Amino acid sequence: MKVIALNGSPRLLGNTGNILNEVFDELEKEGIETEHISLYSVHLTPCNDCRSCEIRGDGRCILEDDDLNDIVDRMREADGVILASPCYYGSYSAQMKIFLERAGMILETGDKGLKRKVGGAIVVNSHEGGSMVYSQLVYWMLRNQIIVCGSTPPSIVTALNSPQYQNDKEGMKGVVGLAKEMAWAISRLKGL
Repeated sequence: MKVIALNGSPRLLGNTGNILNEVFDELEKEGIETEHISLYSVHLTPCNDCRSCEIRGDGRCILEDDDLNDIVDRMREADGVILASPCYYGSYSAQMKIFLERAGMILETGDKGLKRKVGGAIVVNSHEGGSMVYSQLVYWMLRNQIIVCGSTPPSIVTALNSPQYQNDKEGMKGVVGLAKEMAWAISRLKGL
């Protein structure tokens, strides 16, 4: 069993990455392997809306000279997907936007390769906009037919500079709850 997390933060040692480490601790307690992909450190070209993916229908982007197809292939192999992003001006990060636009197109017009994977969203906001970003990430997963797990409270953490995420006890309760719900769902889908 494996969960892959896409970190949309441009801060390599920021709140989002540190929160994902805590999620990974919870998942690994349940015997789930984890992989952390920082979108800031990979090469992604913005979508040019060429529609080649729609014409080809093979679930791959025609732009083969960046990391998108490799990351999507790794997501296809995983049992679960986490989308994690800071909230920037009421939306997810630019890195996450580039990835979700292109990945969404090739998956939707191709093999629907994330269908019935287990998913979850994590958002970090400094003071507002977190619920908007959370909704955007969940919508992307639902559109790709991912089985989305939630938590109470939602996995939205209020923090500005790391490690301020530790101060938001309710947000972190939601993050840990999300990890537990994802572990439960993955094990049930695997028949364990």
